Amino acid sequence: MKVAVCVKQVPEPSQPPALDPRTRTLDRSGKLVLDEADGYGVELALQLVEAAGDGEVVVVSMAPRDEVAGLRSALAMGAGSGVLVSDPALAGADALGTAKVLAAVMRRLEPDLVVAATESTDGSTGTLPAQLAELLGLPMVTFARRVELAGGELRVERQTEAGFDEVTCPLPAVVSVTNRVARPRYPSFKGIVAAKSRPVERLKLADLGLDPDQAGGAGARQEITEVRAVEQRAAGEIVHDQGDAHERVLALLEELKVVPR
Repeated sequence: MKVAVCVKQVPEPSQPPALDPRTRTLDRSGKLVLDEADGYGVELALQLVEAAGDGEVVVVSMAPRDEVAGLRSALAMGAGSGVLVSDPALAGADALGTAKVLAAVMRRLEPDLVVAATESTDGSTGTLPAQLAELLGLPMVTFARRVELAGGELRVERQTEAGFDEVTCPLPAVVSVTNRVARPRYPSFKGIVAAKSRPVERLKLADLGLDPDQAGGAGARQEITEVRAVEQRAAGEIVHDQGDAHERVLALLEELKVVPR
């Protein structure tokens, strides 16, 4: 059983995001860490392999400057190996370009299951898992809140607005997970030490048979035009009941389109 987990290394969340004025892309010159959203996928993969009693977890990342700090965090959790794609030509790559790179890696690895977060915390496009599945020609289940393997197939509780759907899917497959799928474990001291010696294969676009016009910034179809702070939350309205509070609350709900007029 081989499970490959797509992990993204993102700028430190405590620091406000900024654009590189030359490339108009997100500034990734500082410290990069494992995206919090990907911790859930790593944990799920580890649990599936542990339940199967045999197998391996491989974490795959695309990052600048041969950055492996976030990748090592996933290895410290228990993943057995990693693959890093780092190439200057990838600067400015969009979601589809990233999906092409990850798809090329998956063809080399031939995993039984590919796990990804529903969306990253910095890009938040939510499109990459579906693009990856399409490029690989694999079935996909989205918004998984519970995943198990039984009888050589994937059984998933897929989160919906009304509850959840029960989905059965053949392997190999791609699954995108929510933060309800598992609680990420804290890396132990032993795991942190072991992560330093676990193998990380480093690849460039040429190693994957790709060129910048296919997957790099030169072929990007998306452009970041602005990064701005979230508006501060305004103070709420206090309704003093003078016998008509229910009417004011109902009018407010109608304004917010929570209830029909």
